[in-house]
Amino acid sequence: MAKQCPRSGACGACQLNGVKYSTQLARKQAFVEEQIGCFGPVAPIIGMENPFHYRNKVQSVFGLNSKGEVINGIYRLGTHKLIPIRDCMIEDEEADSILETIRALVKARGIEPYDEDLGTGALRHVLIRRAVATNQSLVVLVSGSPKFRPKDSFALEIARRHPSVKGVLLHLNDEKTSMVLSSNPCKLIWGQPWIEDELCGLRFRISAKSFYQVNPVQAARLYTIAMRMARLSKTDFVVDAYCGTGTIGLIASKWGAGQVLGIELNPSAVDDARENAALNGISNASFVCGDASEALKAMSRGSFEGVSCFSGFDVSSLPRSADVVFLDPPRGGSDERFLASVIRLAPKTIVYISCNAQTLARDLRYLTTMGPYRMYGAQPVDMFPQTSHVETVALLTHV
Repeated sequence: MAKQCPRSGACGACQLNGVKYSTQLARKQAFVEEQIGCFGPVAPIIGMENPFHYRNKVQSVFGLNSKGEVINGIYRLGTHKLIPIRDCMIEDEEADSILETIRALVKARGIEPYDEDLGTGALRHVLIRRAVATNQSLVVLVSGSPKFRPKDSFALEIARRHPSVKGVLLHLNDEKTSMVLSSNPCKLIWGQPWIEDELCGLRFRISAKSFYQVNPVQAARLYTIAMRMARLSKTDFVVDAYCGTGTIGLIASKWGAGQVLGIELNPSAVDDARENAALNGISNASFVCGDASEALKAMSRGSFEGVSCFSGFDVSSLPRSADVVFLDPPRGGSDERFLASVIRLAPKTIVYISCNAQTLARDLRYLTTMGPYRMYGAQPVDMFPQTSHVETVALLTHV
């Protein structure tokens, strides 16, 4: 029997809400096969035992309803109509409980939610990060006005009611944007500015802006599959492109890779990756900040002059090729410039992790027609139950 959300059809976030879970999986399997089945075999999709309350990152908009009452929830898809959400079927239940506490405190203390149209009020969003394995929570209060300075007692009351909360931060976002967090830094109000989670036997530090998979149960399965595909050995040189906070590269190190190089354009993510390496005592993984296409081209030609990401880096340790390249790009996939640099580097194995089977198909077509690669197989993983999205890991080998 399928579970039906009372907000089904209102918020638009869960496109498959109310659809029997086995049917959801069958649809996603068919979609992945339709997109990339022509490149090689697609294994049966890996689903969840409990496909609810899996999201460890919760973002909630605060506002007023027609009666002037404080509400929080999400904008209806494609609109700025705020749909109040109390018990979301895919969000972490502790995060929802923290939101309920914040909503009550906002009402009790007369804090006015931010009005985007009028530019008045204070509290705009609340972002909650959860580390499920360690039961730690991080709360970010997003203000639409620099005048909003919540008292320490506000944060202390949240922490008193929810011992999982390890830190409360304030972030200013007064820009006309749909993004929850702006480029401004987060200011610590109480506690610590990060939490730690455990994944695949390693600990990872998660800050307000860190990239971290939203479904920890399926993320562990996803990364385990990726490592098995890579068949790592202690002599392998591994490149983790789009490395973010270093999750894949550090897990590869734990799985026996000889040397790991992570490349990431976001400098704060690179800082997080280096901290995560130190946190786990990993010394054979290095992380550089810069454009991955330029980095791979420099490696393939053995000339690093003028390539900023290698400034101050001991390039003498870098080979002119790689044994394994992990790709985990955003939904838009990779561009041809980057894929050409991967082909030029000539790794024996490419493990491509994708959250968009359509852009994966486009990139597979380039790698298999412009380069000497074929897809050995692919494994879909249901990272986002109740939605139409699906993650896929594809293994490409040099032929």
